[in-house]
Amino acid sequence: MNIQKLLSLQRPTFCIVQICGIKNFKPPENFDHIEIPERPRLRYVDKVPTLPATVKPPKMQKRLRYMRGYEDIHNTLQLKQFGIIAEGGGRLKFGHFEVIRMTIGRKMDNTRMFALWRIDPPWQPVTKRGQGMRLGGGKGPIDHYVTPIKAGRVIVEMGGKCTFEEVEPFLSDIAMKMPFKAKAVSQEMLEEMEANEKWIEENNQNPYTMKYIIQNNIGGCHKWLSPVDFKYFGKHR
Repeated sequence: MNIQKLLSLQRPTFCIVQICGIKNFKPPENFDHIEIPERPRLRYVDKVPTLPATVKPPKMQKRLRYMRGYEDIHNTLQLKQFGIIAEGGGRLKFGHFEVIRMTIGRKMDNTRMFALWRIDPPWQPVTKRGQGMRLGGGKGPIDHYVTPIKAGRVIVEMGGKCTFEEVEPFLSDIAMKMPFKAKAVSQEMLEEMEANEKWIEENNQNPYTMKYIIQNNIGGCHKWLSPVDFKYFGKHR
């Protein structure tokens, strides 16, 4: 057989070359500046506010203004780490406090994590009449106590020698169980949200914003707007 024919019948050989790239991993975060307090768990809150023995528990109106609008003071993270913020107004009962306390107490590592309350215990009384009672006779008895929450309020804050990926699953689980919209956030997320909102406001090319429309009574909108719209210009209802 011809040599050229033999060479043509041979299978071609392939040379496999492995290329290894250099991987540069980020160094682990340094948590040496963080101190863990003696009591890392959330403290128990009272179901009923403590009053002197000679003081009769006062009753109160609904006062929906305590839930409307945006929180102007407690809207930042003091520890600059992680927390849960409210995205809408509402009321927290004693059961919601227990859900937050028990869930964080079970899921977090007490040796390197800690949590803090950023809201007051239930203090606003809510009255309720019994089933089938006749109307009249004044305001009903106090049924339970609540804590009113505004949009942007930090409910609970977490810190310690940990990352957001470790605490985000159970913080998001708690946020889903709140009676209003809430969200688990980190300090970086809050800064990014603030920067995006500022950029949208500065680069808006439409002059007819909700604030401009309300202030100039365009389309006679003052006839059907509520006093809340004049105060917040369509936001945080």
